[in-house]
Amino acid sequence: MSDRPPAVAAEDLTRRFGSRVAVDRVTFRVEPGESVALFGSNGAGKTTLLRILSSALRASSGAIRIDGLDYREDAVAIRRRIGVISHSSYLYGDLSALDNLEFFARLYAVPDAREAAGRMLAAMELDERADDAAKTFSRGMTQRLSIARSLIHDPRIVFLDEPFSGLDPHAAVVLRAALDRLRAEGRTLVMVTHDLPQGLAMSDRWLLMERGRLIDQGRSAGVDARDFENERFRIRRRAAPAGDTAP
Repeated sequence: MSDRPPAVAAEDLTRRFGSRVAVDRVTFRVEPGESVALFGSNGAGKTTLLRILSSALRASSGAIRIDGLDYREDAVAIRRRIGVISHSSYLYGDLSALDNLEFFARLYAVPDAREAAGRMLAAMELDERADDAAKTFSRGMTQRLSIARSLIHDPRIVFLDEPFSGLDPHAAVVLRAALDRLRAEGRTLVMVTHDLPQGLAMSDRWLLMERGRLIDQGRSAGVDARDFENERFRIRRRAAPAGDTAP
């Protein structure tokens, strides 16, 4: 048993937007080095939850601890420990790929920032485009550059929101290899995805959200994606409020 605190610990997390409850009293924990896939239908609250965990959005109530630290007291230290891969690249289109990564490396006080940026470009197979402006990149290349940006400061914990969405086959292979390396290095991954086979294959454990609530969870090993989808439908029906006939 590790003496380290949980990589992620959420307790009764709730987020309201006016009268709508997007995240409803969600409690779970992720151990250091564990990979977790977060599943759920559109509007289940997955992305909102991920944004709360990564400090992009404040919870209305509840508590979060990241690597044993509380956002209310150690927000800066926490942000140095996490990386976020989302639909937004957070890249500067007029800067070159190398300059983008060097900028973020310096922002995180990474030693030898330009050298570190070059290594990350090579890891993402973008070194031949190092001097090209980010705005000239394809969707797949932009995503790879965004991943490099997210990992430039060597985070212990990485949050991913549909990282494979819209990628061409080559970009998907490069991303999968990068995530496999992170898992082999013992990093903690929390990934929102609609791709059941991919999510199950790349996780140790899965969480299922519906209507803002965490309604089930389990181990990923040996789970068949088709059986999981059928069981997920049954679980969703049981979790639905009385009279709700949504699919």
